[in-house]
Amino acid sequence: MAESLRRLVNIGSFTSLQEKLERWLDDYHVLTCDQNVARGCEIIELNSRLQGQLFKLLSITASEGGLYGGASTIKARLLPLLGANFFTGTATADTTLSLLSENAAKDRELNDLEDTYERSLVTLEDDLKATQLENDDLKNELADTQDELDKSQRMSTSEKMFTEQEIRDLRAKFNDSQNEVMRLRLQLSESDATIRRLRDDVIISTGRVPYITTSDVNDSLASYRYLPRVSSPLHSDDTTQRVRQQSLISRFNDMFSQDRLDAMDILRRYSDDHENNQRIVFVAMQEAFSVAKLAFRQFKIKVRSQLAGTHLGPDTLEEAVQDYINRNTDLYDLPALVSDVIRALNRNPKLYLQPTASYTVIQTFIREACKLAWQMSALAHPLDIAIATDAELFDEFKYRRSYDSEYTAPLVNHHIWPCLQQSTKVLMKGEANTRRGASLGSPRRSRSPTRSMSPVRSYSPTRSVSPSRRSPSPRRTLSSLGDSFSGRSSPSVRSPRSPRPLSRSNSFSSDRPNTASTTLSHYM
Repeated sequence: MAESLRRLVNIGSFTSLQEKLERWLDDYHVLTCDQNVARGCEIIELNSRLQGQLFKLLSITASEGGLYGGASTIKARLLPLLGANFFTGTATADTTLSLLSENAAKDRELNDLEDTYERSLVTLEDDLKATQLENDDLKNELADTQDELDKSQRMSTSEKMFTEQEIRDLRAKFNDSQNEVMRLRLQLSESDATIRRLRDDVIISTGRVPYITTSDVNDSLASYRYLPRVSSPLHSDDTTQRVRQQSLISRFNDMFSQDRLDAMDILRRYSDDHENNQRIVFVAMQEAFSVAKLAFRQFKIKVRSQLAGTHLGPDTLEEAVQDYINRNTDLYDLPALVSDVIRALNRNPKLYLQPTASYTVIQTFIREACKLAWQMSALAHPLDIAIATDAELFDEFKYRRSYDSEYTAPLVNHHIWPCLQQSTKVLMKGEANTRRGASLGSPRRSRSPTRSMSPVRSYSPTRSVSPSRRSPSPRRTLSSLGDSFSGRSSPSVRSPRSPRPLSRSNSFSSDRPNTASTTLSHYM
């Protein structure tokens, strides 16, 4: 079987049949009808021979399977084809015509479907082309839009950078303008302070009437109307009390760190005694508070007496008085206070300066001390400096020792800066110098002649109580003090070289105009 199949394959009969079919196809339109029929018969004969060979191979193959090996398959598949009517059709002539008509109708339907399909295909191709054109247009528009967007973004970025640069420039100009305004305000405040200082100097040097008079106080009291407040001005938590107290404490520290050093620098030009210069500054601060408290006490009595007849309302008279004081803290005679402090310094036996100098050289420091003392006294809960005397026991809760102190010494040799306190509460520590052997004795040097040539002084509660240590002047009684508070005034500060009056009457009969320097008559 295998050998027969190999020979059939090697003969290539099916290849020859395929070649004949291809040649017939190529020559079909060239050959005549008889030639085409002959070609077809030749192909059929070749095909029949090939089928005969295949049937032989089939029978041999079936015989190898035994009696029932391949017979069932042949019967099942080839018997229907090998029947008697295999080569003859069973249809009649009418059936053949109907089949032909059905085939023709099917052919027409197929042709119609083919035409419809072709037309649909053409339509789809046209739609596809139109869609492609629209897609191309959209792509072009998208590209143009992208270009415009990029251009706008670049322009906006450049504008943003330019705007940010402008903003930075404007901020820099604004900061410069603010700095310039602050500088001009500082210059203006310094100019105002200089003008006030020069005006005060002129008033003190010329002995003119102070710029705060009794009529000014009376006019202010007449126009004052007390308005009820949410919180009492006498309360410790009052806003005015807290804000002004903090500001004054800060100013007290500034005077210690700056104004005191400036005054020491000025005094160093006239005296090389560092201890004496420290004593002068400390006593000036003490006298400033003493004079300011005395003047404020008289001013408050005046205000209370004036408001007692006009005060109405649920609040107390003391609240109305304090409210008026809070609103009019500048109604005081600063040149008069400065003059009182200078006179007190001239009377102090423990201080000295060269004959060619006077305590007016530190007038700026004295003026600032008087301002601070007055404003601290004007608070509802006033601030004051602690009482201090030489050779007292050093109190570490009130003072700190200076750098040149003997730290084991228990007594104070001299004070450098006072202790600030409110009632008995210490707010700011002062500074003191402690040395062994400190006593209440007189200073090492003799007094400067400038003290012996000073004019007559009025009574001050802070000066030394020992008459033997005062400069030669008539002893005053309490009656003379009452006269001075009733309206009399002593002359302003004279030059150290001016002759000292010999009597009380001579000092009041001077041709120079009277001032309210010590008697505070302008507050009455």
